[in-house]
Amino acid sequence: MINSLQKMKMDMELRGFSHKTVKVYLKNVQVVSDFFTIDPEQLNYDQIREFLHHAIIFRKLSRSYVNSIYSALMFYFKFTLGRSWNMQDIPRVKQASKLPVALSPSQVQKLFHSVSNIKHKTMLITCYSAGLRVGELLNLKVTDIDSVSMKIRVQNGKGNKERYTILSQTNLNALRKYFQIYKPRNYLFANENTHQPLTTRTIQKVFYDHRRLLNFPEDATIHSLRHSFATHLLLSGTSIAVIQKLLGHAHISTTSIYLHLTNADLSTVSSPIDSWEVFHA
Repeated sequence: MINSLQKMKMDMELRGFSHKTVKVYLKNVQVVSDFFTIDPEQLNYDQIREFLHHAIIFRKLSRSYVNSIYSALMFYFKFTLGRSWNMQDIPRVKQASKLPVALSPSQVQKLFHSVSNIKHKTMLITCYSAGLRVGELLNLKVTDIDSVSMKIRVQNGKGNKERYTILSQTNLNALRKYFQIYKPRNYLFANENTHQPLTTRTIQKVFYDHRRLLNFPEDATIHSLRHSFATHLLLSGTSIAVIQKLLGHAHISTTSIYLHLTNADLSTVSSPIDSWEVFHA
């Protein structure tokens, strides 16, 4: 007979959860179980409330991490144990409203010019020009680059969703130069010894090192290149619905946050009524 955590793992896999989510959720439930030194199926409402309160007030854990634990426990209670989950008794932590950090076009250009390593530069160019998450960038395969239709296939997107994004001519030129030198066989950006994808830490370190050299904002991260891609597209007049599709957002409300970064000039906007030829008030 399988234990409850094994059943939880199976429950998540049957629902198509990503390997990463399965691993994180199982770890989160185990953390709470270890906190009270009891088996996870013995956890009750009061203990969960106590743990979440302790995590927020005393350990001062990030809201996103606390909510990750919350989501794992809710899944475990509702779907694995078949118990009720009272949202009023155990509310989710309200996320702080924080705008994403986007770099200016000139800052992005300075970043690319400052990186001499062809592999690292190509990775940064691809990340920005296609609006990719870091995990999506690192899981790209050679066959995902379609130079005929000028598209990039993203097979390992968030939530295991597949999509296509744009392949710019500049990006294609960089990739061709990179191909001539490194000759990747399966994964596009692989470790030369293991032929497996590079680690996230590798490209993050490249970005952080150059962030310091270029005096970029300290809260800028490698993910800021994706934010910059979306913001620059919006400023150039691209429809937010198109940007949503390119980024792979499930809800347009997620994409709409970039509207707050564009500083649109409302004085240049006219009401549609002013375009009518005849109207009597």
